[in-house]
Amino acid sequence: MTSENAPTVSPTQEAREDELVDRVVASFDTADNPRLRDVMQSLTRHLHAFIRDVRLTEDEWNTAIEFLTATGHITDDRRQEFILLSDVFGASMQTVTVNNEARGEATEATVFGPFFVEDSPEIPIGGDIAGGASGQPCWVEGTVRTADGQPLAGARLEVWEADDNGLYDVQYDEQRTSARAHLFSDTDGRYAFWALTPTPYPIPHDGPVGSLLAAVGRSPMRASHLHFMVTAPRMRRLVTHIFVRGDELLGSDSVFGVKESLVMDFVEQTAGTPTPDGRDLDGSTWARVEFDIALADAE
Repeated sequence: MTSENAPTVSPTQEAREDELVDRVVASFDTADNPRLRDVMQSLTRHLHAFIRDVRLTEDEWNTAIEFLTATGHITDDRRQEFILLSDVFGASMQTVTVNNEARGEATEATVFGPFFVEDSPEIPIGGDIAGGASGQPCWVEGTVRTADGQPLAGARLEVWEADDNGLYDVQYDEQRTSARAHLFSDTDGRYAFWALTPTPYPIPHDGPVGSLLAAVGRSPMRASHLHFMVTAPRMRRLVTHIFVRGDELLGSDSVFGVKESLVMDFVEQTAGTPTPDGRDLDGSTWARVEFDIALADAE
């Protein structure tokens, strides 16, 4: 139970600690909900095992409580520090992995992130999600299908991303909606929209989670990505990103969200190249990417 560098624990001390674990675990026996009982008892065993493994000091435990308190204080309706904490521990990604078992050709899921907002504006196919956010225009297109290849009409795609300053709309002081929207696939399962070419950015690191990363020498940077949440009747909800091939941060994403199947070719187009929908970009460069989505059955 103890780590190599931990002090030796006498049989008497170990028995005392075992007895406490047993008493705390037993205190949840009366829970009416069996799932709640199992989760709380497992959590108790693992938490006590951690405390005993590292021989946690009282000062260290108090520091942890202060850290969690500060995490709660900085969290509000526009910033979710607890999601960031879950993300940097890989807990978010592990939960996604456990709950999204591979099913045939279904697109892989990844972390949700702290910046999703309900009630995004609806755009038509070929519309623009930018809403005034800065960045290089990027044409995104593909199809939504079942895992066995049948097109899904009317699938809802929520899409959101940071601007080229590395900020989401909710991180600005002014109340605005930009670089996020939703649209629906057509009768052939096809979708297309204008977005921004994703760029790397740091997760918010001016709070407790940032202090933690700095203390252990970890970078807060995320690999460049565009968020998707795709839903359709009788299909499993998909929360995922697509990442930019060639990004040097693919191997060190701060929230462990990168999967090779989600790394896409964002192909830059030279200034003046005709756009798929005839949009006039005033001679600026733009990019395009194709992302075909396969949803697993809900069951």
